[in-house]
Amino acid sequence: MRLNYRYPYKILLFLTLSTITYGCKTSEKEDNKRDKVANFSKPNILLIIADDAGWNDMSFHGSQINTPNIDKLAKNGLEFNRFYVCPTCSPTRASILTGMPASRIGIVAPISGRSEKSLPDSIKTLPQILKDVGYQTALIGKWHLGLKPESGPEAYGFDYSYGFLHGQIDQYAHTYKNGDSSWHRNGDFINEKGHVTNLLTQDAIAWIAKNEKINKPFFLQLAYSAPHIPLQEPKKWKEQYRGIIKDSSRLDYAAAMTHLDDAIGRVLKELDEKKLSENTLVVFMSDNGAQENWYPDSQYEGKYGPNSNLGNNEPLRDFKTRNYEGAIRVPAILVWKGRLTAGTFNEYNSAQDLMPTFLEIAGIKEFPKNIEGRSFWSSMVNHSVFDRSIYIRGHLQESLIEKPWKLIRTRHLQREPDFELYNVENDISETINLINVYPEITTTLKHKLNAQFDKDAKSVNVELKE
Repeated sequence: MRLNYRYPYKILLFLTLSTITYGCKTSEKEDNKRDKVANFSKPNILLIIADDAGWNDMSFHGSQINTPNIDKLAKNGLEFNRFYVCPTCSPTRASILTGMPASRIGIVAPISGRSEKSLPDSIKTLPQILKDVGYQTALIGKWHLGLKPESGPEAYGFDYSYGFLHGQIDQYAHTYKNGDSSWHRNGDFINEKGHVTNLLTQDAIAWIAKNEKINKPFFLQLAYSAPHIPLQEPKKWKEQYRGIIKDSSRLDYAAAMTHLDDAIGRVLKELDEKKLSENTLVVFMSDNGAQENWYPDSQYEGKYGPNSNLGNNEPLRDFKTRNYEGAIRVPAILVWKGRLTAGTFNEYNSAQDLMPTFLEIAGIKEFPKNIEGRSFWSSMVNHSVFDRSIYIRGHLQESLIEKPWKLIRTRHLQREPDFELYNVENDISETINLINVYPEITTTLKHKLNAQFDKDAKSVNVELKE
């Protein structure tokens, strides 16, 4: 029976049942036989990431914003009701590619300006491991884990890369907010005409078509810039909201979301036309919750903004950057075409669980020791409990989540930290701080949070300022 949640985000996964072999102890002869057909049995993996999309910014959540293609995936998929990410973009992307809290490698905030921060060379990434077992790998879109070509996607396992290195970009000039070059193909800066959403979609479709001829499984991370600021949407996408959404900033944001939805639909259509959908795992997610507003000063030479009203995370609390639910809880949907029954997965999981899940699906049995996430595949398929702690550190707060409890710590330079405790099952908007009501639970979670914090890198890319 499908449970109807008004507000969840979604991760979508399509693959064929015949592609997966798990857990059973097999003879050496059987293992060798399976190895010989490995390239033909591994599923493709398509990871689609929206940038700053809000919890209530899709029509299947009751929003005014029209997202028919994502809605269709939601209707046919398994909704992840408790999927957690980091409160900003670079940390979430680092967690996806390393299977660990990004704070372990000192990334707790967006890599911005002319920062030299990047992923370390010592950790084997998700695309590197998939390449080892025969996958073609590509990153199309936003990278944000190294702002120079030498620390771009190709340095960390992607065979092909196209898009932008920085965290945000002018949709037509294709430059970063300070004017730096960012638009590239395989690490070489290039000049092109066109809207970023359209260019990324065209390139993804072309890459999928090209890869089909190679006859190897692929991992494609398609990371859009929408609906991140600056909002520069063509008239076509704005017109449908005239007279419906009065706030001009919110209207522009809605246009960016609908443009993104159309782009996703075009990519999924390509999978269908190439008869790849039944053997392709598709994941749709946002890197974090929506941004509330934007009041730039010198960014983009003052050409864009201000925007007083951007995304909507209701009924969740707050916006990106802090550790409240509106920033770190994003819905996800798994769709296994023809194999997985639509419904809702209520177990708590996070971005760092994607890497071990993908590796398990690809038939990989031994994971690197640095991976702290856990594959949720068995729990999802068998409807079993996925019991775990989720530690998330941003540059403003840290949190430790153990169903149904969530402890938030806000540290200060000159005084003791503040703590908040919420029962996020009963209080999804985090309105009642129970820190003084449940002292034993608070103490236990504090110890666990401290233990996690002690494992983090001693130096982080944005230090505590207040």
